[in-house]
Amino acid sequence: MFDRLRSDIQCILDRDPAARTSWEVLTCYPGLHALVLHRGAHWCWNHGFKWLARFISNFSRWFTGIEIHPGAKIGERVFFDHAMGVVVGETAEIGDGCTIYQGVTLGGTSLYKGQKRHPTLGKDVVVSAGAKVLGGFVVGDGAKIGSNAVVIKPVPAGATAVGIPARIIPSKTDTSADVTEPAKPQFSAYGVTQEDDPLSQAMRKLIDSAAGQEHQIALIWQAIEKLSAAHVTPDCVPDEAARKECFEAEKLNQLVGK
Repeated sequence: MFDRLRSDIQCILDRDPAARTSWEVLTCYPGLHALVLHRGAHWCWNHGFKWLARFISNFSRWFTGIEIHPGAKIGERVFFDHAMGVVVGETAEIGDGCTIYQGVTLGGTSLYKGQKRHPTLGKDVVVSAGAKVLGGFVVGDGAKIGSNAVVIKPVPAGATAVGIPARIIPSKTDTSADVTEPAKPQFSAYGVTQEDDPLSQAMRKLIDSAAGQEHQIALIWQAIEKLSAAHVTPDCVPDEAARKECFEAEKLNQLVGK
């Protein structure tokens, strides 16, 4: 029990630069308190003490602002960061190393008892502030859920889900959205990276395409001038704008966040 508590404290120290000491984490972090109380409630739930489990869960909700159903399964090194208003449903499963921010809902869309109604998070998943993950599907290892996203379908391992309803952005490495080197994972606070906005990605591609077309047009005009230099008439000479590239692709890319 104490080894697991030390592991929980260390994962908070690793992921939160505001955490200074183990004592501060132990006494002042509601996410840790919610985890400890949930383990007691979960034990009671699995051993038939349903009312006591719900009572502990309800006390934890009042004490920490985090509502975790005692039937939910939570792995090791899970960090509820800030986490006020988090709701975790009965059949939800949270894998090792996950990070969940404030206002997150791991909810269900079915009213039938006994079914898998809530999502399963794989290992090292980041669920950002205000996100809603609704349904009995799987969010793969290393996936990221963007802030305020509404996820209603499975998310592949390493992918990023953003928007309402969430759009899936595949991982470039097909492993984890947080991995920059094969053996060196890099934690992304709030699941945010510069390449996770699909609208920005589309805009950058359009800008690059327009810049490429202007470059080709300028080359064509330069070639026409060279081929017809001896026979060209004043009316056929292209103006300066046609012969030079004026499209400011770099500035536009900066505006969309490249």
